[in-house]
Amino acid sequence: MSVAEETTRDGAKGGGAGQPVTDRSAVGLVAVIIAATEGEPRALTIRVPGQATCRGDGLPAGPLVPEHATLERGLRAWVERQTNQRLGYVEQLYTFGDRDRSGSEDAPAAHALSVAYLALVREERPAGLAEASWHNWYRYLPYEDFRQGRPAQLDAIEPRLTAWAADTADKALRQRRLDRLGLTFGMNGGTWNEERVLERYELLFEAGLVPESRGNPGPGRAGDPTGVPMAFDHRRVLATAIGRLRGKIKYRPVVFELMPPAFTLLQLQRTVEALSGVQLHKQNFRRLVAQQGLVEETESITSGAAGRPARLVRFRREVLLERPAPGLRLPSRRVG
Repeated sequence: MSVAEETTRDGAKGGGAGQPVTDRSAVGLVAVIIAATEGEPRALTIRVPGQATCRGDGLPAGPLVPEHATLERGLRAWVERQTNQRLGYVEQLYTFGDRDRSGSEDAPAAHALSVAYLALVREERPAGLAEASWHNWYRYLPYEDFRQGRPAQLDAIEPRLTAWAADTADKALRQRRLDRLGLTFGMNGGTWNEERVLERYELLFEAGLVPESRGNPGPGRAGDPTGVPMAFDHRRVLATAIGRLRGKIKYRPVVFELMPPAFTLLQLQRTVEALSGVQLHKQNFRRLVAQQGLVEETESITSGAAGRPARLVRFRREVLLERPAPGLRLPSRRVG
């Protein structure tokens, strides 16, 4: 089932809770809501009705209905209704119009239009659906986290990808597959680009290595190196959002949407590392922040924590008028 077939709530058009929207041409709205809490990237999820024993983790979503004046207002309404989370920064992420990839046996595959949005917030305890909760986004894509070095999950994934690439008698196709492994996973001497999150997930899907590619897969195997599956095509939407955000922090100061009004440089570094999945050199990071003029010191310092007190800083909003692309450049890396 696609996002456009998401269940409706409180009597909105399309059926009751747990029932799919009957009009498969409806426009679906889905939100990837991101926070960074204590140096970890978090996504707000809900338990999808009827998916408790299958792929229960989903993203807040619902159909566009007549009472929604605009797409964004419709999205905000669904999110607030399902999670009680008020959204601040929101941007349209992507419009999905592919044939339904849910593997549902209840209805034939069809094209459905789903409009996804990216929202950046500061984490609050969900108070809408009892099933709404925050999860570390590496729960769903664990092989994307290089903060502690090369992820162990890649040791299990790469041989399967190599076997998939070789599983064809067509030499040209085999070479194209190998080239894709280099471009996406940095294999065969390639370079890992942290922004290619969607391309990596799509390749795993095509190779049949994620549960979602096998139709109704159940909850997934414990310790699956590809991560925990999600309802419908929501893991694909999440991968799209992560890739977009990783790219955007390099040329726009969106990371500060996730920071409190005052913070330490170490807190800022940990947040950037969490989002990018890359460990940064402390002094180089501070030099970069200073060169970009992104923050200014406050009169306050940290207190009551272990270690030496640190000066609190805040985002310097004047930078938005001074330069067209005030962001943070991150190093590329090889995975071998």
